[in-house]
Amino acid sequence: MILDVTDQTFQTDVLERSQGAVVVVDLWAPWCGPCKSLTPIIEKVVNDANAGAAEPRVVLAKINIDENPQAAQAFQVQSIPAVFALKDGQVADNFLGAQPEHEVKAFVDKQLPDESQLEVAAWLEAGDEDSLNKVLEVDPGHPVAVPALAQIYLDASRNQAALDLLARIPETEDTRRIAALARTGVSEQAVEHAKVEERLEELLDSVKADEDARSEYVDLLAVLGPDHPDLSAWRKKLSNRIF
Repeated sequence: MILDVTDQTFQTDVLERSQGAVVVVDLWAPWCGPCKSLTPIIEKVVNDANAGAAEPRVVLAKINIDENPQAAQAFQVQSIPAVFALKDGQVADNFLGAQPEHEVKAFVDKQLPDESQLEVAAWLEAGDEDSLNKVLEVDPGHPVAVPALAQIYLDASRNQAALDLLARIPETEDTRRIAALARTGVSEQAVEHAKVEERLEELLDSVKADEDARSEYVDLLAVLGPDHPDLSAWRKKLSNRIF
């Protein structure tokens, strides 16, 4: 895919498109001699990279700096031709000046995922137990696959398996809640029907002296989740009992 980008389309055609594909930005001007030799090479390399793909793997965004100074200013270049590769809205690599085709191809190829990365992406998109286990064979601590598979284990009441899996990665807000649900055995239905808050009330008299009660109380706060309207109140009750 090759686009002529303007100041008005820069956000959509460059920044937003880079969330799903590599965007190669070619900064050029009509008076630039080296640009005239480089641009056709970049076009050929990008077209070759996209050949046979269902969706564009690389988008070439050509920006005439004379007509689109705001888009050009985003890259703060002092000379052209200047070429930038963007991924996820950020500059991943760049080069200045005219380059031969083999150098341009190497530059673009370096930005593309290899076959193993494409496989992992497909398995993550599938999201079933078998697919997620395949991801973990490649990367045992994959930060997306681990909590996704732990949630599957939790839904199947395989609580210890979920906890063992979560131990592979650092704790986050999401994994903390999954782990808390696994340790306490609380169901989502119990949260909805206020049974968790009933248990919190029962534990309050024990939290100061009983470490197990205190640990369960903290887990139940995680089960409520950060958006629960009464979370702050229950935290304050715990603090008042302990201190």
